[in-house]
Amino acid sequence: MTIEDPTTDMRLCTPHTDAAASVSEPFNHTDANALDRQLEAVLMVADEPQGLVHLATAVGRPLAEVAASVARLVADFDGVSSADGTKAVRRGFELREVAGGWRIYVRATHDELVTDFVLTQNPSRLSQAALETLAVIAYKQPISRGQVASIRAVSVDSVVRTLLGRGLVTEAFTDSETGAINYATTDLLLTQLGINSLDELPHLSPLLDGGTDGFEDLL
Repeated sequence: MTIEDPTTDMRLCTPHTDAAASVSEPFNHTDANALDRQLEAVLMVADEPQGLVHLATAVGRPLAEVAASVARLVADFDGVSSADGTKAVRRGFELREVAGGWRIYVRATHDELVTDFVLTQNPSRLSQAALETLAVIAYKQPISRGQVASIRAVSVDSVVRTLLGRGLVTEAFTDSETGAINYATTDLLLTQLGINSLDELPHLSPLLDGGTDGFEDLL
């Protein structure tokens, strides 16, 4: 009976399978850079937050690689020092996690400048009446049109239709006793405001000057 010397078996000395090659292959900075640029391009045109699974599907790469790439982009946009000690440029935008996904937003330090630019260049912005109605729904949801009208002291039917059409509010449920439709805000509003949840809305006390009817419980 003879026992073969395993060193003579070339299958054990030289990996021939893709799996073996992938195990021994070192981290490829070129591939990582290419992935970063692909995700950067996708996120630049995305009009809503993109989850990691969605991003991984879009670029055809493993979820772990995409998660690592997103972390690198966050650091890159934030101007975090690199491993060699050089200081990167802090961008005017940031990659922010919002509403369960990732999206590129204007950096907070430039909000005033960009808001002024958008308001003067975009005539299709919401009216003051729509903004006030949206604020009432955001803070008091779920709430019916009648209750909103009571707080604002004006009819809000057309304004609510506008907000529904913009996708900023939705019909949450219909009251079984009164038949009144109750409204709530959508994830799109969170996206537009750049927040993760309604808990991040500012407190009302500093914003209301005497006209507190209907908001006493939120002060």
